[in-house]
Amino acid sequence: MQSIAPRLEVKTKMSKHSLTYIYTAFSKPVNLPGLHEFTAMGLLDNRMIDYYDSENQVKVPKEDWMEKHLEPEYWEKGTQSRKSKQQWFKVNIDILMKRMRQNNNDTHILQWMHGCEGETQPDGSLKFVRGMDMYNYDGSDFLSFDDNKQVWVAPIHAAEETKRKWDEVQVLKEYTKGYLEKECMEWMTKFRGFGEEQLLNASMYDRPEVHLFTRKAKADTNTILTCLATGFYPKDIILQIKRNGRILTKEDGIQTSGVLPNEDDTFQRKDHVEILKSDAAAYTCEVIHPASHMKVEKKWEIVIIHSLFLLISVIVQVVSIFIQMSKYIFLHPFIIA
Repeated sequence: MQSIAPRLEVKTKMSKHSLTYIYTAFSKPVNLPGLHEFTAMGLLDNRMIDYYDSENQVKVPKEDWMEKHLEPEYWEKGTQSRKSKQQWFKVNIDILMKRMRQNNNDTHILQWMHGCEGETQPDGSLKFVRGMDMYNYDGSDFLSFDDNKQVWVAPIHAAEETKRKWDEVQVLKEYTKGYLEKECMEWMTKFRGFGEEQLLNASMYDRPEVHLFTRKAKADTNTILTCLATGFYPKDIILQIKRNGRILTKEDGIQTSGVLPNEDDTFQRKDHVEILKSDAAAYTCEVIHPASHMKVEKKWEIVIIHSLFLLISVIVQVVSIFIQMSKYIFLHPFIIA
């Protein structure tokens, strides 16, 4: 890794990264395309890196570098772990249904999400920021782990019995805290290390496409400038709209969508600002995507558009006057004698 450190200089500035695992179990088969009775997936920076479902019952890599760097034994152990969790979910979703006096006529859903979030340091290392370990039942929060206080939090009455039992198991709380703060961070560092080796392969990263738009504002005197960056991965990106080279901020009226996911596992971000049509300043949008080493700045051709509009207006007025004069001349030919 030493040999590519200079190329990572921009990327190692403070940025947050996450490793998350999401498990979803239905109380019975849903018989819908793409939906399985049980699924499990690992996400690195919100991008899927491994997957398991109850139909195929095999944990598989979703990134080439995961398959390249991890031995078959890793995937075999992962498959066995997923199978045991599948059974755990089946048992516990039945327990919850009985506790809540629910029958099997309706479909119920139990989800578990756990993982960690870290922030890159100047030396490129990851520092723990927070851990996540939470359960959701039928779309509502059910139980979560307070990493700082080392207690389980029950937001609803039905979860209080589970909270009481789990709080009494000290080894469970210690293991959960240790996993979130240490083991999870170690895996995230390892996975990101695997991915960073692909910096030499440009196909690992998706460069953003940058598009500029101009649209009408509610006020006739104003116009809205929009800058869209889309199709990029990973999600770390800098997008800034400038006026005569000065970066505009929220105080200048900048509004942003933030970074949002696309359906193809890439990301997008859209910023816009409302300005006066009469503003002749130069407006540009600068987009920097550190991972793919892309930096581009595009300019709205506002001045040209305004000038063209004025020119057309002048031409229309001249033509109109000429037509009116022509009518007068042809109707009264002797006036100019």
